[in-house]
Amino acid sequence: MRGDKMILCEHCGGREKMNKEFLDAIEANPIIAAVKDEQGLQNCLGREELTVFGRRRQHLPTEGGHIVRQILRLNAHLILERIHQAGKIAMAHIDLITGLSSKEVSVDYICKNIHADGIISTKASMINRAKKLGMYTVLRFFLIDSMAIKNIENLGNQHEQLPDVVEVLPGLMPKILKQICKTSKVPVIAGGLISDKEDVMGALGAGAAAVSTTNQKVWEL
Repeated sequence: MRGDKMILCEHCGGREKMNKEFLDAIEANPIIAAVKDEQGLQNCLGREELTVFGRRRQHLPTEGGHIVRQILRLNAHLILERIHQAGKIAMAHIDLITGLSSKEVSVDYICKNIHADGIISTKASMINRAKKLGMYTVLRFFLIDSMAIKNIENLGNQHEQLPDVVEVLPGLMPKILKQICKTSKVPVIAGGLISDKEDVMGALGAGAAAVSTTNQKVWEL
């Protein structure tokens, strides 16, 4: 996280301003590039019209904690730096970083050492910690049954911090997506299996604020 945003969130009204900046970026460019490899990273960084969430899978050794942390810091820091230099938002998909624990301290590490703007996670505890640190947050849901939909509807009911947005996967069910968008307390991103213009229009037409995809052909729409 860059220093100015860390300072901003400590002041009254700062978090609201941050949230607005994040949501404005999504609204301005509703096709989000989810990056999974170097070729994709190079492609999206050269496209000014794309909002980029640097969602790059990191495969790291599981033994030798000090070595793991150093490799992660070197690789991820360089990737995040390139995304920031391109003037784009860098989100770390913390669940996909092998070698980091599932504990909240991992969020502190991503924030203070890797300097990501925010995190993507399926874990509410990770989202809560990231919010406290002033990071952008995307809470991910896999729509495997009706309970997942109910969990989205109930966000905030237990006084936990709301994420900035939720991402639902797969994003190819307009009827379900429309229901979620109507009841969700925060904007919704549709992700997973988005592969063409019809998928994009279907998701946006159902009320999604944006779509997220690794499919580079969709980035060009």
